[in-house]
Amino acid sequence: MLVRVTMRHCNNAIFVLLLAAAALALPAQQAPTQAQAPSLTVDRDPVRSPDGEPPAPPPLTKQGGGYVLHTDVEEVLLNCTVLEGNRLVPDLKKENFQVTEDGVKQKLISFQHTDLPVSIAMVVDNSGSMARKRSSVNKSALDLIQASNPQDEAFVVNFTDEAFIDQDFTSDVAKLRDGLSHIESHGGTALYDAVVASADKLVTDAKRPKQVLILITDGEDNASTLNLEQTIRRVQQLSGPVIYSIGLLFGDEMSRSEVKHAHRALEMLSTETGGIAFFPKNIEQIDQIAAEVARDIRNQYTLGYHSTKPTTEPGFRRVQVTAEGKGQGKLIVRTRTGYFPVVHVSSHTVAPR
Repeated sequence: MLVRVTMRHCNNAIFVLLLAAAALALPAQQAPTQAQAPSLTVDRDPVRSPDGEPPAPPPLTKQGGGYVLHTDVEEVLLNCTVLEGNRLVPDLKKENFQVTEDGVKQKLISFQHTDLPVSIAMVVDNSGSMARKRSSVNKSALDLIQASNPQDEAFVVNFTDEAFIDQDFTSDVAKLRDGLSHIESHGGTALYDAVVASADKLVTDAKRPKQVLILITDGEDNASTLNLEQTIRRVQQLSGPVIYSIGLLFGDEMSRSEVKHAHRALEMLSTETGGIAFFPKNIEQIDQIAAEVARDIRNQYTLGYHSTKPTTEPGFRRVQVTAEGKGQGKLIVRTRTGYFPVVHVSSHTVAPR
């Protein structure tokens, strides 16, 4: 917007004041309009990210015996699970790993293999079809929390066509149990919106730099404003969290086509972020899966490097991690497939419904 000020009979002082007022008016009139990101609701008040793009998390760096948060936006952190067949490999060193970004080898500057505390988003489908499954799901979710690091923190999101925080961040198992018990099974399944809003909250409010989202659902998305590809992109823009999906796709509630679509969506959400998708054949298998997820989270390697590309260069960077161990067979490394360089940070605001 061009602001024209014509001065014929005013003195210089008034001219300067008018120019200053015009300059102050410019930002407000030129501010772009941005679409609202998917929101969570706390105590029935929406918690929104005012920025249309998801925020970037502050990364980690090694300091002494552990990791601390810092503002070096050029450091890339990868949480990696290493498997030989189905067995976790717990004894690798920094020199056993190789990282490439867009085909270019990267130099590791930090390495950690300890049980780091984690911030967990427990995101549970609360739609009508979940009513008979929730008691078993809630028990398994609590078992997972209790099998995790005692210093972990978690929050509970129950979602239908809206997502509600029924327990904010806490390490208190009793409070998490109360949050999970808030069952109002009805409505549709806005799975993608719930994932993006929960991931945004993790990055904005979590105290632990390592972040995990555990998604439990029995159906495909039918109510979100975002699609699958947009959801994956937004989570990648956050540089996390790792998503573990548990798809309760057994039974006769869904058609074969719906099961296929739901299966693909959960696999993509998990694979692209470094997690894994589980598809139990019955409700009794959820406990075993919960224990496996807890074990996976507690036995990851954390690798850090400075990208050879400048942060100002836009676009998705594809990452590949390989590992070799003396006397071991073929090793499989599971980590996120890549990231978008993002350097801005946003925050949540609370507004009435």
